[in-house]
Amino acid sequence: MTQKQSIEQVNQKTLCHPVAYIGIGLHCGRKVSMVVRPAKANAGISFLRKDLPVDEGLIAARWYNVVDTEMSTAIGNEYGHTIDTVEHIMAALRGCGVDNALVEVDGPEVPIMDGSAEPFVAMIERVGLQEQSAPRNAIWIQRPIEVRDGDKYAILTPADTPRISVEIDFDNSVVGSQTLSVELVDEAFCRQVARARTFGFVNQVAALKQRGLIKGGSLHNAILVDGDRIVNESGLRYRDEFVRHKVLDCLGDLALAGVPILGHYHACKPGHELNSRLMHTLFEMRESWSYITMSAFNALKGQNERCDKQSRQNMNETPRMQASR
Repeated sequence: MTQKQSIEQVNQKTLCHPVAYIGIGLHCGRKVSMVVRPAKANAGISFLRKDLPVDEGLIAARWYNVVDTEMSTAIGNEYGHTIDTVEHIMAALRGCGVDNALVEVDGPEVPIMDGSAEPFVAMIERVGLQEQSAPRNAIWIQRPIEVRDGDKYAILTPADTPRISVEIDFDNSVVGSQTLSVELVDEAFCRQVARARTFGFVNQVAALKQRGLIKGGSLHNAILVDGDRIVNESGLRYRDEFVRHKVLDCLGDLALAGVPILGHYHACKPGHELNSRLMHTLFEMRESWSYITMSAFNALKGQNERCDKQSRQNMNETPRMQASR
C-alpha cells in the first residue's frame, strides 16, 4: 500500500513535549490555564482538574463519563467533579493523531480560545508527536448503528476509510441548509475543519445568559448571527463554516469512544446529546463492530484493493480474449 492508502498510523502516538494554553471558559466566563502533556502508551486521553484535591480531579475522556450535553459536552468522575466543553480539544487530539495525553486544567472548563480547534492544532503541530511501541487499536464498524430523534439522526455504517458527513438546516438565511462530507485521511481535519468556529444567534443570547451559559462568549470566540447578517467584522473563514464546525464537534464527541472509529458517521441536524446517545448505542451493539489494530486493518484494506483491481482487470481482459478466438 502507498502512504496515502495507509489511512491510519499503525502505532500509538503522544506529544513530544507539553503544550500550554490560556483562555476563557465559554460558559463559566473564567480565565483558564491548560497544559496538554505527553502520556504513556495505552493511557488514552484524560483530564486533570488542578484546582481540586489531588486524588479527586482525574476524569477519563470516555463516552460513559458524559454528564451534560447542553450547548457543549461535559464529562465527570465518581466524585461529582466535571470538565466542560471538551469537544474542541478532543477533536484536535484525534484529528492530529494523538492517542495518549494528560490534559491539565485549573478550572471547570477547557478554554474556548477562538471558538475553533485551530489554536490547539497549531501548538500540537509545533511540538510534534512521538511514536510509541504499542499498536494503535480502532473500532471497525461492520453493521449499521443508528439513533434517531424526530427528523434528527446519527448513523455509523461500514466504510473503507473513516468519514464524517453532516447535514444542518437552520431557519436562518445566513446559515440555511449546508452539507459537508470529510474523509479523515491525509490531514483532512487540520486542512478542512480545524479553523471552523462555533456560532450562535443574537436572539438567543439573553436567554442563554439567564440560564448561566455562554458567560465568556464574545466576537473573539464565536460567530454571531443577527438575522440576515454576520456581526463579526471579519466575516466567515469558510462559506460553509457552520457545517464545518458541526463536523468538528462530531469528531470531538466520537473521540470519546477512546480509539479511532473506522466507519462512516452520517448525521442530520446532529448535536452533543444525539452523539452521546450514539456512543451508548455503539457499545450496546457489540455484535456490530470489532476491535482491530490499524496494521491489520491496513493489511485487509490492501488485500481488498488488490482483489478489486484484479477483478476489474479480469473484466477488462475477457472481451479481448473472446474477440481473439
